[in-house]
Amino acid sequence: PLQGLIDGFACISARLVKNRLSDFDNLNIERQEMKIERFEDTEAWQLARDLARYLYDLTRKVKFARDLGLKRQIRHAAGATMHNIAQGFDAGSDSEYVRFLRRAKRACTEVQSELYIALDQKYISVSDFVTIHNHAGRTRATIGVLIRELLNHAQEATQKEKIEP
Repeated sequence: PLQGLIDGFACISARLVKNRLSDFDNLNIERQEMKIERFEDTEAWQLARDLARYLYDLTRKVKFARDLGLKRQIRHAAGATMHNIAQGFDAGSDSEYVRFLRRAKRACTEVQSELYIALDQKYISVSDFVTIHNHAGRTRATIGVLIRELLNHAQEATQKEKIEP
């Protein structure tokens, strides 16, 4: 029964992320018009920061806090999401930024996987699991959109170079 509930939430989460991606496509024009000058201004970093805060709060709960290995690992993954977005922002090139963003995206996936362990060990409630799992999915999707935007920008620049002598 618990697995069915989790599977149902995962299905809903996937639909929400898909809908969220189309929302980002509509915002593409607005993003191109505004220049982001600090990593703190990126939506991806802000979501990653929220994710880290949620996980730090969650891992302070008594049962979770006793599992030092899982606590350290999930906190590290949440922090890695934030840190890779920040480091990539100052990387100096779109391709280097994309490399860091891909690391951040993988760290979000790691958080989601570790949440299953916490749920299975009864360190967290189903409600906490769903909330944080969905937030990690939204963060991952936002990072994915940023990656796509950077790759499209690089491709457009390359095509423009080929056209202009």
